[in-house]
Amino acid sequence: MQERPTLNKQLDGAIFRNFYWLKEELVEFCRNNGLPTTGGKLEITERIAHFLDTGEILLFRSNQKKNTTPPTTITEDSLIEPDFICSEKHRAFFKERIGKGFSFNVHFQKWLKSNTGKTYKEAITAYYEILEGKKKGKNTIHKQFEYNTYIRDFFEDNKGKCFEDAIKCWKYKKQLQGHNRYEKSDLVALE
Repeated sequence: MQERPTLNKQLDGAIFRNFYWLKEELVEFCRNNGLPTTGGKLEITERIAHFLDTGEILLFRSNQKKNTTPPTTITEDSLIEPDFICSEKHRAFFKERIGKGFSFNVHFQKWLKSNTGKTYKEAITAYYEILEGKKKGKNTIHKQFEYNTYIRDFFEDNKGKCFEDAIKCWKYKKQLQGHNRYEKSDLVALE
């Protein structure tokens, strides 16, 4: 088992990718080495790996939103516009159709942003499917939320263990080279 290395300019990009890093650590490295600090954790990770492999600084690619305005009146037959933004107009529409309990949860926002051109009626159906998936525990936790995935999987495999046990195992796991998914062997951290 290889210990987690120090994040510095001499680190190999492939080794860097094999360990878990907090976003704060990544941002600090970027600041200390003149790399842009903007973007999500995955984007910053790729920027650092590229820098470690090549010595080149990738400039931040702005995903500036095109100036698209939502339709003045939204109906169920309206099409989801490009670069969808969760506005008060959209919130009011969905609350009227779905009810006061409506919220722009992460999965629904991602669905809206990746389904340009579909109708708002299809969006309402997708919202209910997402809620049903949540109830059944079928929604995936996205890659940048490795901690959340680990803790969920730990408790699925270890009924009766406490949160402190899960944290001990997580801290052990993130120091190891390789993936950060829960494995039964991580329980060695509790011995």
